[in-house]
Amino acid sequence: MSSNTILLDPTAELKSADKQLVPRLESLAGATIGLLDISKPRGKEFLDEIENLLIAMGATVNRYMKPTFARVAPKDLNQKISIECDAVIEGLAD
Repeated sequence: MSSNTILLDPTAELKSADKQLVPRLESLAGATIGLLDISKPRGKEFLDEIENLLIAMGATVNRYMKPTFARVAPKDLNQKISIECDAVIEGLAD
């Protein structure tokens, strides 16, 4: 992304914050990828397929689930994911 790209947080931010992007992984081989199921219908099936693809690419996969899709993930869950994983994919489905 260029230095003048603006990313907006969809969680009702009043003023955008300056944030630096984390560098991309060079490869998924050997990486630990977190899959976060937000508890919507059919999300598990979607993430099952993503998990199979990631494993075929040499990644280790950790699965997580939000208690409800209606709220943001609990802070302790976000912290756990950030400690245990190199990257995360959040699965949305319906």
